[in-house]
Amino acid sequence: MLEAEFWVAVAFVIFVGVLGYFGVHKLLVKGIDERRDRIRTELDEARRLKAEAEALLASYRRKQHEAEQEAQAIVASAKTEAERLATEAEAKIEEFVGRRTKMAESKIAQAEAQALADVRSAAAEAAVAAAETILTRTVKNKVADDLITKGIADLKGKLN
Repeated sequence: MLEAEFWVAVAFVIFVGVLGYFGVHKLLVKGIDERRDRIRTELDEARRLKAEAEALLASYRRKQHEAEQEAQAIVASAKTEAERLATEAEAKIEEFVGRRTKMAESKIAQAEAQALADVRSAAAEAAVAAAETILTRTVKNKVADDLITKGIADLKGKLN
């Protein structure tokens, strides 16, 4: 009898013959060709997408550059505006301090005048009180009556 390897070889040849008869090799070649075409299409699509992405990246880089330039212009404008506002604020502060100083000097002058008037008033009151005390102790009877009469006459003269 024949050995097992022989029968395996015969079965393999028959199997390959059946595959050839039904055209399996053509189906395999057709499947490989379809896959090749599909891969080629995907590669073409990938190249197209890459070109679009590069164009989009270049566009965004241009926009970024323009935005950076605009930001630098805004910063420069803001610095200029800040310096102008600082100068104006300094002038307003100097004006405010000047007005406050003048108001303080005016209040001080008024306070000095009021204090001087209060001191004079207190001195006059003290002098009147002292004069009254001295006169009540030293002047009596007829001299007191004469002084009262003279004071009334002087008062009448001043009122008329």
